[in-house]
Amino acid sequence: MPLGLIALALGAFGIGLTEFVIMGLLPEVATDFAVSEAAAGWLISGYALSVVVGALGITAATTRLPRKPVLLGLMVLFIIGNAITALAATYDVAMVGRIVASLCHGAFFGIGSVVAAGLVPAEKKAGAIAIMFTGLTAANVIGVPFGTFIGQQYGWRMAFWAIAGIGVIAFVGIVALVPRAGSSATEVSLRRELGAFRSTQVWLSLLLTVLAYGGVFGAFTYIAYTLTEVSGFASTTVPWLLVLLGVGLVLGNIVGGRLADRSIDGALTGLIVALVVVLIGFALTAGSPAATVVSLFLMGGVGFGLVPGLQSRVMAYAGHAPTLASGANIGAFNLGNALGAWAGGLGISAGLGYTAPIWIGAVITGAGLLVMILARALARRDAGGIPAAAAELAVDDDTRPILTA
Repeated sequence: MPLGLIALALGAFGIGLTEFVIMGLLPEVATDFAVSEAAAGWLISGYALSVVVGALGITAATTRLPRKPVLLGLMVLFIIGNAITALAATYDVAMVGRIVASLCHGAFFGIGSVVAAGLVPAEKKAGAIAIMFTGLTAANVIGVPFGTFIGQQYGWRMAFWAIAGIGVIAFVGIVALVPRAGSSATEVSLRRELGAFRSTQVWLSLLLTVLAYGGVFGAFTYIAYTLTEVSGFASTTVPWLLVLLGVGLVLGNIVGGRLADRSIDGALTGLIVALVVVLIGFALTAGSPAATVVSLFLMGGVGFGLVPGLQSRVMAYAGHAPTLASGANIGAFNLGNALGAWAGGLGISAGLGYTAPIWIGAVITGAGLLVMILARALARRDAGGIPAAAAELAVDDDTRPILTA
């Protein structure tokens, strides 16, 4: 395995922490700033929406720049944002810190996905992307529970100081391990990158990401409330329950990458169906601690099993112009996050209880299944389209993924 993948995973680990750790700390944050659960949830939704802006704006602005320096600059932005959040005296300042940190998210994963795909042979592209995203899943297995524990014991701000420190370590790792990959003005054209969006399948892939993954966040955002108020767990057990969910994330990410290397569309269709079933089962049995434990593991595994396939699909249909489309798909992930968090908050505010976000998540993911069915049908009908199930990501001399039959 190329050492560069380890460095990319390390950066993903830090970014995953700043995105997800706040979920286990929402009650503490809401109490500190004297805001409602839904308002505290906007620290997640606001982050996610800002990721969309950063994914498109920063990726487009840096398309013609060398990728390694761009990745390093993004990590600096990440460190500054988390420091602002840790120092925030008011809710508004905390939101500013979240937004600053979020701007690096989409561009880092978008550019990082392209770099990761260029480090391995053609038949291992989805697997390489999965390895990079393993940092994100590791953040849930190790970092989020540990961060939640730190936040509960020493204050939620200390968790964000710890994340900023991890950002420094990730910066050093990228300096040491990521090769200086290509992208100069002669290698990458913004016009060509924008040309990828002429593909109907690219747009369908982005919509699929919003809906399929948005359903996961509908349930995930308010999971601390579900576990304590519905399942009856003590708040001190939440970090350890998140470890279980994180284990599912890691396994799902690995298996999902392998399945996507065989058949992207086939893997996505099966996993989306499974996710709808898991979410419905979770909503129905959330009152049972034992059933909740099983549901957490399955939700993490199936939900994150989608990630390699969703990212690979948009890159495959983007052809020779994957960088901006890849970044846009990271934005789509986070637009889905914002949608799920917002919709789940509406359900709670409407008095529907703390299982409402899970039910809402199932509905959102179900809509994603309809998009997946449509995308597959159009791919088969279109004489000029190549079904993603039959696609491989190859790589040219400039480490840009291209689509081959």
